[in-house]
Amino acid sequence: MQKWFNVGKIVNTHGIKGEARVISKTDFADERYKPGSKLYLFMPDSKAEPVELTVKSHRTHKSFDLLIFEGYENINQIEKMKGGILKVSEDQLGALEEDEFYYHEIIGCIVETLEGEEVGKIKEILSPGANDVWVIKGKGGKEILIPYIEDVVKEVNVNEKRIVINPIEGLLS
Repeated sequence: MQKWFNVGKIVNTHGIKGEARVISKTDFADERYKPGSKLYLFMPDSKAEPVELTVKSHRTHKSFDLLIFEGYENINQIEKMKGGILKVSEDQLGALEEDEFYYHEIIGCIVETLEGEEVGKIKEILSPGANDVWVIKGKGGKEILIPYIEDVVKEVNVNEKRIVINPIEGLLS
C-alpha cells in the first residue's frame, strides 16, 4: 500500500499560459518543484487514480508557488485541477540531516516538559519566518505556540511520537 504525502494544493490559475497557483505544504519547495520533479495530483471526491505530473517550471509570486507542468500549458487544462492536492510518494522522501524532520513526523506528537508534565499534542506547523512554530492543542482545547528553537525544544523522538520542551518563562501561560 503506497503512502502519500501532501506537498501543496492547487488553488487557482495564474495568467493564461497554464501556470498553477499552489499553496505549498512542504519545507522543501525548491527541491519538490524543481523542473523534472514528479508530483501526483489527487482530486477531492474523485475515485480516479492520481495523475502523474512533471514540473516544467517553478517560480514564486507573493506567497504562492507557481508551477507549469509538462503537457499542460493552457489555462483551461489547469482550471480543471483547481482544488487538487499535489502529493509525493513515500519513496520520494529524501533523507534528512540530524535534527530535521518532516511535518508528518512532528504532527501528532505528544509534548511534555522536562519534568514530565504533558502539555498537549502538536496539531499544526507554521512557517512564519526565521524558525517554525509548532501549534499544540493543550488541555481544555487551548492553543499553545512553541517556537522550534534549541532553547525550547530539547528532545524530539518521532518513533515514540514524543517531544520534550523546556518552556521559557511565559510560554505556557
